[in-house]
Amino acid sequence: MSTNTPAENQINIEISEEVAEGQYANLAIITHSHAEFVIDFVNVMPGTPKSKVKNRIIFTPFHAKRFMKAMIDNIKKFEAANGTIQDMESVEIPFTFGGPTGQA
Repeated sequence: MSTNTPAENQINIEISEEVAEGQYANLAIITHSHAEFVIDFVNVMPGTPKSKVKNRIIFTPFHAKRFMKAMIDNIKKFEAANGTIQDMESVEIPFTFGGPTGQA
């Protein structure tokens, strides 16, 4: 019987400079099949009739559930340190997203 030391269980993960910059998204579209969950991250800009998917992540159902649990855990930790995050359903967002009102 062997016991694994923490060093044996470590994964060395690298991130490129481009990926480290990240992509902003204010919309996530989630679809699924019997074999996978697909999450498309979109940046929707006010006054723009068309938006592009900035990133797509594909999970197995197993990993999608693990991701959900990790998000729940991290949101609980964030709220414990910073206060409750207001739910979007209780926030009235102006159609202009706070930008100037458009005129025709």
